Amino acid sequence: MRGKHFLLAAVAVAALVFGAARLVNNGYVFFAGYVVLQYVVLATAWNILGGYTGYVNFGTAGFFALAAYTTVALEKLTPLPLPVVMLAGGLVSGLLGLGMGYLTLRLRGAFFSIATLAMAVVAQTFMVNWSFVGGSSGAFAIRPPRTALFGIDYIQYLFLLMLGLAVLVIVVARLIERSRLGDGFAAIRDDELAAEASGVPTLRLKLLATALSGAFMGMAGAPLPYYVTYLDPPSAFSLAYAANTIAMPLIGGTASWPGPLVGALLIATMQQVATVTISSAVNLLIVGLMLVAFVIAAPYGIIGWFGIGRPDRRRGRKRAVPKLRERDA
Repeated sequence: MRGKHFLLAAVAVAALVFGAARLVNNGYVFFAGYVVLQYVVLATAWNILGGYTGYVNFGTAGFFALAAYTTVALEKLTPLPLPVVMLAGGLVSGLLGLGMGYLTLRLRGAFFSIATLAMAVVAQTFMVNWSFVGGSSGAFAIRPPRTALFGIDYIQYLFLLMLGLAVLVIVVARLIERSRLGDGFAAIRDDELAAEASGVPTLRLKLLATALSGAFMGMAGAPLPYYVTYLDPPSAFSLAYAANTIAMPLIGGTASWPGPLVGALLIATMQQVATVTISSAVNLLIVGLMLVAFVIAAPYGIIGWFGIGRPDRRRGRKRAVPKLRERDA
């Protein structure tokens, strides 16, 4: 399917989802659906760096929370329309990703992952001590009771914005995967030294992946204060964001755009059901158990069962594995 046709199909599916949610006429559908869509965005954004490029990012909560606090700061300075605030949050988190990438992308493997986790800890410490955005006490965000758009209430408005953002992120991820940029990311993931020796601008591509991934995470985090109405550092920098955002692409499959989408829809929906029927305390338990099960039973994720994203079937063909020849004596 061509990019233009895929975009139209994605918009049509999003319109059907929103229409179906309106027909259900249950406020909790929008309340829970927002969280599911939020994780679709986070998982897909994480996969741009972690799946396509092969650099595992443990600092999701840092990008996410920084944009949320950007919203709080802007509300205190000058209230702006939420779409503009989301762009501002994406810009701030994208710049953080660019700066973090410049400082840490010369690290590889576990060292890079630990550095991203340290970045999130530093960001949390900074927010705890910044009294302008509430500090350790947190801050309230007053959302308008209604919006002029179709006369819908604010939760439905947030759901609609996150639905549009999910469509945007999925379309961008698919474009990257099918472009020369995606080939460059894959070359870095498969063998960075070989890619660099072949002339691939590895540092530039890694910086682009980090900035793009961080920007989308920030756009997902910007509406959070209006969703929860009260924001404090422990909730904004929650471990659940990092754990879920890593687990969802791994369970769905990391080498292709449908993987994070499938993983996020499955895990986030199960967590919302568990929150209502059991307790939100079991959410991380669900993630842990499913992650262990899929790592053992399906190392290439759910989409790997269908041959999508597997290393030996990329781009629809099997890759020849060179055989080692014995040296002549």
